Order: sequence, then C-alpha cells, then structure tokens
Amino acid sequence: MANPETAKHDAIVDEVKSAFGAAVLDVDRSYDDLALVVEKSAAHHILAHLREARKCDLLLDIAGVDCMDLPESRERFELEYMLYSVANDVRVRVRVPVPEGDMDVPTATDLWQSANWAEREAYEMFGFNFVGHPCLKRLLTHHEFQGHPLRRDYPVMGGQWCTTTSDMTEDLEERQGGAPD
Repeated sequence: MANPETAKHDAIVDEVKSAFGAAVLDVDRSYDDLALVVEKSAAHHILAHLREARKCDLLLDIAGVDCMDLPESRERFELEYMLYSVANDVRVRVRVPVPEGDMDVPTATDLWQSANWAEREAYEMFGFNFVGHPCLKRLLTHHEFQGHPLRRDYPVMGGQWCTTTSDMTEDLEERQGGAPD
C-alpha cells in the first residue's frame, strides 16, 4: 500500500528544489518520512520558506547529531529540525550538515519561539553556535562545566564537579534591564 504522504512530500520536494536548487543536497525518504538535507548557508531561508509557503507552523524539536565515525555522513555534525504543518498534516525534517571547524548556524528563534531552548540545548550539548540567538547560555549543566557532553569524543568518565555557587544575580539583572533597586 502506498504511503498517503508521498504526494505531499513530492510537492514539498519539488517546491523547495525549484526555489533553492543546489542548496538541497539530498532528499531522504527512509521509513516513509521526508528529510531534506540542505546547505548550512541556505538553512534559515529554507526553514522560513517551509514556515510561510508550506505552513510548517510547529517546530517540534532541534536535534544535534555527532556523526563521528559514520562513513556516510557529509560533516562531523548535523542539526536536524523537525517541523510539522497542522494545516497540511505533514511532517518535514530539515537536516543541516555542520563542519566541526565552523559551528556557526543562524538562529531559528525569529521563526519559532520554541527554537529558543532547543538551540540552547544543542549549543550546550554539542557546541553549535546559533548566531543571533537572544540568550545563548548553558541550560542543563552547571556554570563551571567544560566541554560538550553529547559529543562522541567527550570523556564520559571524567566527571566535573561544580566547586562554586552562582546566585544568578547576573541573570536577574539582565532580565530586569539593570541592577535591582
């Protein structure tokens, strides 16, 4: 039995390839799903296009992937944006290969507010630098933590203890627009 999503996926692929040409590096249709592999330089434009033209109004998640030792990968790292269109009932993944030497990626917080914490997590766990992010700070690990724990070369058994406390005054002052009275 044919997947009912195939026609929707075909339309999206044709439209994105027509609009962005060679910036679409590959199309993955594994498991009756749609993933567009796109150049990092065009990723934000393609995400914006999918949001506006294809009504992908929900950013479900952003996942970082460390592709070290995976022979079929284009770059050491990948970012994967999982989108959903409520109006069209279709899921689309946008996969962005990111080289280890240039981890700068434009933020998607201007497109979806839900990108805020997902980007902070990918920054903290893998080291992606989301250019233009409103508050790119650690979210899950302590303020003294060094490294990125979901990288495959991270020394898991190393252990990092926090030796000082943080009263978060700096964060509060930033939120209030200055020092408290």
